[in-house]
Amino acid sequence: MDHSQCLVTIYALAVLLGLRIEQGASQHYLHIRPAPSDNLPLVDLIEHPDPIFDPKEKDLNETLLRSLMGGHFDPNFMAVSLPEDRLGVDDLGELDLLLRQRPSGAMPSDIKGLEFYEGLQPGKKHRLSKKLRRKLQMWLWSQTFCPVLYTWTDLGSRFWPRYVKVGSCYSKRSCSVPEGMVCKPAKSVHLTILRWRCQRRGGQRCTWIPIQYPIISECKCSC
Repeated sequence: MDHSQCLVTIYALAVLLGLRIEQGASQHYLHIRPAPSDNLPLVDLIEHPDPIFDPKEKDLNETLLRSLMGGHFDPNFMAVSLPEDRLGVDDLGELDLLLRQRPSGAMPSDIKGLEFYEGLQPGKKHRLSKKLRRKLQMWLWSQTFCPVLYTWTDLGSRFWPRYVKVGSCYSKRSCSVPEGMVCKPAKSVHLTILRWRCQRRGGQRCTWIPIQYPIISECKCSC
């Protein structure tokens, strides 16, 4: 058994032991929730479709839920209602092109340290001017830059806040010179939000619990 299969087996055993799944066709849905993980790409959460597990209107008191969130509510990445500045799928391509033309942040050290020379004959190479060297570095950086593209996602009524800004990596074009590599998730961070959790043990009981919800925070050019 290879290393990845071993990890999957250990994870499955941990889930079964921790959740103590009872008999019933839908019971396994009731305990599943996001958890901190360094495994990328991130996977979507499976939700039971039965509305009986949805919170009622009395369970959605914003004042109470904000108090349960404490200092974890981040308005930059969370929203109670859908923000007006949301981006659609069609907008992502335009945003990506804009970001590729103007990469932000610190220039990667491997690009910043590149030296460019003119002339191909031995002993006759000369360094390019600082201005031209800078232009070539910026061009190369714009071609290999992998920004995180953020969009608002509706997690549904079983999460609060239900709208979370999640990251993605644009992979419809190559990020390497020559072509062949694409932008892929490299790092993730976790937001603390509330999850409506129901248990049937001794009669159905539901309550809000804090969970760690992962979002992509960094993309890198990879094979």
